[in-house]
Amino acid sequence: MRGNRKKVAQSLPGLFLTGNGRLWPDRGGMGDDGRAMKMPNRRDFLQFAIAAPVAAQVLQSRAAREAKRRLLFVGTQTGSGGSQGIYAYHWEPASGELQAAGLAAESDNPTFLAIDSEARYLYAANEIARFEAQASGAVSSFAIDHEGAKLRAINKVASLGTGTCHVAVDHLGRTAFCANYSGGSATSFVIDYDGQISDAVSHFQYEGHGPNEARQEAAHAHRVTVSPDDRYLLVNDLGLDCIHIYRLDDRNAKLMANAPARWSATPGSGPRALRFHPNGRFAYCVHELVSQVEVLKWDREKGTLEPVQKVSLIPEDYRGATRASEIAITRDGHFAYAANRDYDCLVSFSVEPKDGKLTMLGRGSCGGKIPRYLTLDPTEKWVLVANEQSDSISVFARDEKTGKVAESGKSFPISKPQCLVFA
Repeated sequence: MRGNRKKVAQSLPGLFLTGNGRLWPDRGGMGDDGRAMKMPNRRDFLQFAIAAPVAAQVLQSRAAREAKRRLLFVGTQTGSGGSQGIYAYHWEPASGELQAAGLAAESDNPTFLAIDSEARYLYAANEIARFEAQASGAVSSFAIDHEGAKLRAINKVASLGTGTCHVAVDHLGRTAFCANYSGGSATSFVIDYDGQISDAVSHFQYEGHGPNEARQEAAHAHRVTVSPDDRYLLVNDLGLDCIHIYRLDDRNAKLMANAPARWSATPGSGPRALRFHPNGRFAYCVHELVSQVEVLKWDREKGTLEPVQKVSLIPEDYRGATRASEIAITRDGHFAYAANRDYDCLVSFSVEPKDGKLTMLGRGSCGGKIPRYLTLDPTEKWVLVANEQSDSISVFARDEKTGKVAESGKSFPISKPQCLVFA
């Protein structure tokens, strides 16, 4: 593959092959420190790549890459329960078994993780209140040692807001973003070709409140989501009942407010999580405070969202505490799975690709208490759930044809799991 990469780098102007075998844009050569200087945008990169005879081998499909991943990293809460950071597991897709590989890296409250498309680097959101003597959370960068199931620390930078709860990277692994929950802000960063994160490039502080006095007393940025074409960044604000929308200049990670600059949800709903459909035409917003999933039509030219459908994750007659948490969608876009806390459940849906609408297939056990996160394994034969309060990861078999999930699953112990990512 490296030979093919070298051919592509030689045949495409504006690209060079880095020391670790990674193709990287170069508009202006290398600096004195050996780092890339200017970078073209994603569309320029793809136009160059399409012209190369071996580009298809370099820009292989995401599905093919993910199908090979057998290492699971788990972000945890480190304030209690004895957790020390990010943990690794070896994954066996034939049986749905997890084999603990131990502590991958010490890290301070790494409650959310993100991995670049080539699974070379892992980024962690450090959900803390102080970093380097200032009121700020942090974002950490690690190199992935696949053979040793370990993470090597690269660097750690201030997020410019407290309670950093989410981190994301663009699809080419060149820019990073974070959401600061208690700080009510969002920040962008440049990622160098060696995985290092720059200091903050763009930072947005949000002001205001929502109608829920207990949960919406201020802005609470909860999710940063890059659009499928890397042209926009969407920031879910649980406190202000909206999704802030920015245009992204992926050459330098700068964000500029879109027009319109936000999509507004129903007051008091608390938009927490967001996931795009693989066809890029729809997005699915998880409303934490009312335990709903809202289907939104996405206009990629205008950068706008339009409501399509709302579905509840809980029974109509339920009146107790409830908090929706996460959603995952299969690569073919035919099925979706969502988790709900307090009324602890795992909900399965079929998806109509033409209009994005959801039809519930079933509501069942999540295998524990307070399902903070869920994901599909690389083969999509299993659904994994991080159950925070019961200190466990639950694994459920999934029928690929019907989309239905098994009524019971396997359980693997770990202290305060928060996020699950395969590498």
